[in-house]
Amino acid sequence: MKQKVGFIGLGVMGQSMAKHILQAGYPLSIFTRTKEKAEELIHLGATWIESISELANECEIIITMIGYPKDVEEVYLGKNGILSSAKPGTYVIDMTTSQPSLAKKIYEQANSKGIRSLDAPVSGGDIGAREARLAIMVGGDKEAFDHCLPLFEVMGQNIVYQGEAGSGQHTKMCNQIAIASGMIGVCEAISYAKKSGLNPANVLKSITTGAAGSWSLSNLAPRMLADDFEPGFFIKHFIKDMGIALDESKAMELDTPGLELAHELYEQLEKAGYKDKGTQALVKLWAE
Repeated sequence: MKQKVGFIGLGVMGQSMAKHILQAGYPLSIFTRTKEKAEELIHLGATWIESISELANECEIIITMIGYPKDVEEVYLGKNGILSSAKPGTYVIDMTTSQPSLAKKIYEQANSKGIRSLDAPVSGGDIGAREARLAIMVGGDKEAFDHCLPLFEVMGQNIVYQGEAGSGQHTKMCNQIAIASGMIGVCEAISYAKKSGLNPANVLKSITTGAAGSWSLSNLAPRMLADDFEPGFFIKHFIKDMGIALDESKAMELDTPGLELAHELYEQLEKAGYKDKGTQALVKLWAE
């Protein structure tokens, strides 16, 4: 009998991740602030739970995929949060992109209660979540990672244990730093193709498979050309991630000029009203 899984947070990515868990035969309980977001999963057989504390008390593995570090702290460490309600022996997995220091804090408090904690942020956006091809970066005890690996394999393909608590979040910061500067390059390349009179779609056929190739170029540049700015990953969440990476970099006395520029450009987009659009909307700064 597979362990009972609880899933908190059914956003752009969480919805698909939870569906894969359910379809893999795990008994699934779900909670999200807006119950309407859970209707499809309830129809497929998931159980709606009225509160975080109730879900935590009855599930053996609890996954969270929520918004901001403040939300993670509230859900895990709040008065009626996961750690105050989960039983000893429970596994908790935060797949939100959050602060490495918070992941360590949750790990320490969980460990004191006999609860196993992993930080396991993901990359791959809405497409990766929908197709169960996410990259999953995991920090925490190796024994807990090994126990939860079959569940990770339901949601992703590139699953790597990175080390002690907080290591998953630090790895995700590396991921976001690489994306940040890369997105500027994608936007400049698309804009250059248009200005020079080339067919941008044809240009992509040539450059996506060469040395310039990247996930963003293959998956987000076509959305830019189609004026499709719906979120695979929200601009507001990317700004949050870059802010965490900047703070961590400063604490380590590491200069990140590319990250700083990308952060500034995305903040311009946010001020222009695009915070709920996908990160590919950065190209609008070259069009306006």
